[in-house]
Amino acid sequence: MTNKPPQILLVEDDASLRTLLAEELEVDGYRVVCAATAKEGLRSALETGPDLIVSDLRLPDGDGLGILRELQAEGQSVPFIIITAFGTVDQAVEALKAGADDFLTKPLSTDHLRLKIRRLLAHAAITSELARYKSQSPDDTSLGLVGESRAMRQLRTDIKQVARSHAAVLVNGESGTGKELVARAIHHESDRREKPFIPVNCAGIPQELMESEFFGHEAGAFTGAKSARQGLFAEADGGTLLLDEIGEMPLALQAKLLRVLQEGTIKPVGADREETVDVRVIAATHQDLVRSVEQGSFREDLYYRLETLTLVVPPLRERDDDVDLLAMHFLRDSAKRHGRGFLQLSEVAARILADYPFPGNVRELASAIERAVTFCNGDLVLPEHLPARIRKRQAESAGARPELPVGNLAEWPTLEQLQQDYVGRVIDAVDGNKRRAAQILGVNRRTLYRWLDTDKEQADD
Repeated sequence: MTNKPPQILLVEDDASLRTLLAEELEVDGYRVVCAATAKEGLRSALETGPDLIVSDLRLPDGDGLGILRELQAEGQSVPFIIITAFGTVDQAVEALKAGADDFLTKPLSTDHLRLKIRRLLAHAAITSELARYKSQSPDDTSLGLVGESRAMRQLRTDIKQVARSHAAVLVNGESGTGKELVARAIHHESDRREKPFIPVNCAGIPQELMESEFFGHEAGAFTGAKSARQGLFAEADGGTLLLDEIGEMPLALQAKLLRVLQEGTIKPVGADREETVDVRVIAATHQDLVRSVEQGSFREDLYYRLETLTLVVPPLRERDDDVDLLAMHFLRDSAKRHGRGFLQLSEVAARILADYPFPGNVRELASAIERAVTFCNGDLVLPEHLPARIRKRQAESAGARPELPVGNLAEWPTLEQLQQDYVGRVIDAVDGNKRRAAQILGVNRRTLYRWLDTDKEQADD
């Protein structure tokens, strides 16, 4: 990977504005290439391959949208910002429909432009990373798990280690974090990958039928058992059996499961003999099994048999930038299922998703994207396409009205000062627990750390 700073192509016929913007962007560390006409801009774009383009809408020999369309015809996709002194709503809509990523009007706030550029380049980098990971072979390091946060990289390392063993595994994690995907990854990384992988939800089987479902039964073993039936353990012989929601398994069956793990044998209901099976058991739960043991609803010996190899799937709020990667992954898959073409997540929608804590974890994010694709009629997913609960959370965060001092308006604190004060109070209230503070503030920890870093920089100044 290159360590060169991003290159920005600036197409602007106003020489003074062009010079001002170029200097501002170079101060930020970007490499800036300038052009004064549409022809020069297109030639430079094709020759230099910039990371982002900022172009005036009206140029002496054409317009910025013409450059954008020519690049699209050449199969090139690059973040594109249109600026103009004659902006109208219709022009903004036309620009966004044509594929522009943003539309800004003059007089231009250089700080606002720089912020837009940073966000678009960050979004483009994430998109590029996702494409790279998707292009890797299925047996590569991703293990079918989307995400490049530190927590997910560690989880993939642990999966590879655990896959070498044949011992039972306990996968812990909140609902919606993807515990079954982790179990599948363990199976496919193991030497059992050519044999069956059978997932079963213990909470979805009536207790009176559990023993028969797991171990099978002989003909006439009970009323309605007209013929012998093979159980899930026999079906998974040689492979892997995922017991999801293991905490819902009744105590009597827990004892029999423990025997399977210890002896490698099962006894079908109504049978007078045991059968040998070779099954790796992966148990998954969102419950605190230690507490269940203390309450007497889960066998202590079974717990210790399972917890030897334990994997913890991190909640989405602890996975940093993985929200962006996952959102694009789900967006692509959902668009494909709906028979849609390429869909893009707008910058505002992406920011709303990144700041939402997702109590339902990855499953909730997937559902939100599915909903957005269903209600999106264009090529750009906007905030209004997201579920109401996510938009409401964003609106509530933006609409809070703390008490302000009465008197001279000059004494009123700035918005930034109010945020600093409120964030500081929340952190003090939770004794410095940044994870809890982020939950209360309704943002992910990445956003909280960014705020704290900004406060520190200002204090140092």
